Amino acid sequence: MIERYTRAEMGRIWSDANRFAKWLEIEILACEALARRGEIPEEAVRTIRSRARIDIERIREIESQVRHDVIAFISQIAETVGPEGRFLHLGLTSSDVIDSGFAMQLSEASDLLVAGLKRLMEVVEHLAVTHKNTVMIGRTHGIHAEPITFGLKAASWYAELKRNLQRLQAAADQVRVIKLSGAVGTFANIAPEVEAYVCERVGMPPEPVATQVVARDRHAHYFATLAVIGCSLERIAVEVRHLQRTEVGEVAEPFSGTQRGSSAMPHKRNPVLAENVTGLARLLRAYAVAALENVALWHERDISHSSVERVIAPDATILLDFMLDRVTEILERLTVYPERMRENLARLGGVTMSEDILLALVERGASRQEAYGWVQKAAHAALSGEGEFLDLLCAQENVSSLLPRAEIERLLDPWRHLAHVNYIFGRVFGDRPPSQRRS
Repeated sequence: MIERYTRAEMGRIWSDANRFAKWLEIEILACEALARRGEIPEEAVRTIRSRARIDIERIREIESQVRHDVIAFISQIAETVGPEGRFLHLGLTSSDVIDSGFAMQLSEASDLLVAGLKRLMEVVEHLAVTHKNTVMIGRTHGIHAEPITFGLKAASWYAELKRNLQRLQAAADQVRVIKLSGAVGTFANIAPEVEAYVCERVGMPPEPVATQVVARDRHAHYFATLAVIGCSLERIAVEVRHLQRTEVGEVAEPFSGTQRGSSAMPHKRNPVLAENVTGLARLLRAYAVAALENVALWHERDISHSSVERVIAPDATILLDFMLDRVTEILERLTVYPERMRENLARLGGVTMSEDILLALVERGASRQEAYGWVQKAAHAALSGEGEFLDLLCAQENVSSLLPRAEIERLLDPWRHLAHVNYIFGRVFGDRPPSQRRS
């Protein structure tokens, strides 16, 4: 099992302490690079590294006066370092530190999200394999369609989550870039070799061409990807909610012995966990829109994106981390009712196998339009309570002259629809078995 991370860990990533620690690491590495180039004394770098201490309260105190977070940060660190503090931030602009540190935080957050997504995929795969042959009715437009299995439904979730894993890893790579190229990205007062050194030490590539900031299309892609993952989790949650409806009753999300479903109605067992996921997905989509709005900045940079990212970065990653954990909990402890699934499948007395009858009639020489009308007439009569679908089909001379009763009974067997389940599972999970022709 993939280790389950706690939301406290994701919260730590976005703490002031971690943010300032990233900034300090960037500043010290830049000093190291300058020292290697002979631009500042190596002894100064050793002093900076040994003496530099972060005092968050002091940073806030200074910021309340200067109204600039990076100046407040550099000033506070310089206080702890002493005279050698003058070598901090040489040739850099605030966004060099902010954007590079932001990339490091997003990288850490992405690692947690990848781990959470992989854990959910394990649970979904187990659910799919366990219920590979748990037959149920498929529904289109909310109406009974043809038989599927609950395992196939879960396999569909797994395939989508696998795509989301690939999307997340690609989006995380897009925001893992370092930028130390000065006030408008021209390396006017800092050598490209300094940026290259920092990139090598933190294990991230440089932004190839920057303005004062890293281009925000990268971040728009990232937060849009988080929103897409949220949509996939919502799809699972909505399915659980629909299948838990009283009229359906095929699954139920976890419900503890001390839990209460309603302040007024003691009988209620509501899908509140899944509903919560649905609501949070809406927030992720809103954050994606905010990130898209951040792409177009004035000229080489304005500050309109900064306030947005201070909200959406921690919120979106913490929310998705929570949602992944919640959906994992729902599916790991999901109650599945196979008998209820079979009852619902049989409710319409074989009407859901109408396509099989249609195709058999066409194969025996009937025109598609004629055959469709014959089958539809019997199906609608059965749905209106005028008789059993089988009997109504056999009562039509046009049908019975082409299909004997025994053949119709065989065609109404729902298991005929499931001959290729192994084939589909092979495409999703590997070890693809040979195709089996439906008999």
